Amino acid sequence: MKIKFTLLLLVFVTLVSCDDKEKKKYLPESIGAINSLAVVMDNQLWEGEVGDKVREHFAAPVLGLSWEEPLFTINHMPTKVFSGTIINTRSVLYVSKDTLNLAHIKSDLYARPQKVGVIKGATEEEIMKNLDAKSDEIIHAFKSVEIQEAQKRFLKSLNKENVLEKKFGISLSIPSIYKVGKEEDNFVWIDRQIQKGTMNIIAYSVPGNQFKSDSSLVKDIVRMRDSIGKLYIPGPDVPGKTTYMMTEKAFAPYVFPAEIGGRKAAEVKGIWEINGYPMAGPFLTYIVNDKKNDRKIVIEGFTFAPATEKRDFMFELEAILRTLRFTDDKS
Repeated sequence: MKIKFTLLLLVFVTLVSCDDKEKKKYLPESIGAINSLAVVMDNQLWEGEVGDKVREHFAAPVLGLSWEEPLFTINHMPTKVFSGTIINTRSVLYVSKDTLNLAHIKSDLYARPQKVGVIKGATEEEIMKNLDAKSDEIIHAFKSVEIQEAQKRFLKSLNKENVLEKKFGISLSIPSIYKVGKEEDNFVWIDRQIQKGTMNIIAYSVPGNQFKSDSSLVKDIVRMRDSIGKLYIPGPDVPGKTTYMMTEKAFAPYVFPAEIGGRKAAEVKGIWEINGYPMAGPFLTYIVNDKKNDRKIVIEGFTFAPATEKRDFMFELEAILRTLRFTDDKS
């Protein structure tokens, strides 16, 4: 009897496991434009204080852009409309009045990959409290799945040039539309043309002890960027002037801790400008510790696109920079 029972249990477990795999297998592919967010909540909530709180968090201005652009392009819909293929949207925020008081994140609920932030409360006050408490975590989850989607799209056609590996022992997954434009002893510039300008990636290294004091970190980063700009990134020819890229003088860049390529790094967001000429735009820099080689690798993306929204351009550059790998990490 024990043997029969054991066999029956094994068959049952196998069937359940196969059923779970089949469910996962048949989840449709998620849909939606990069950085689009479906906000599912009834009109009464959307038009009141709860809707204001959602917009406060999820339509907040992106840091480091030339003008205000929201974190996500929000598509609001009432709960009764959230059906059909629209439930396969990649990033979904579901907000409702409910007897339950909760805030959590679900993965791959209707499609794959997908993140669904769920906020519920018995009162509007409870809902807003949960939004305040959980929004940062939900935004991080949405951003991660959007980065993943952006990378999946450009991985289909990659630049085959290996200049970064030869120069610095690093690799980036860069779309084939980008081309190497400048190569110096300790500097590489890769760019692509867009309708009204360019998207750019640069890479260089600095000594491991480049930044010695936390108190002067921001000033030291600005000094580093400006020196590189003066050496390698000239502006337009202007008689009697030396034009080059520098960090915008009026506002200090934002600096955050980060991890890139499995190593500790600093993330820097700010505005670049051209010394001696009216040009400017956003930049994103990662300064990555490489203790093994007693250096720091600096990779940066910046965009020149006058009179054009730049959020999605900078998001693509971030997705590229986050593919950084060190070749000496390969087994």
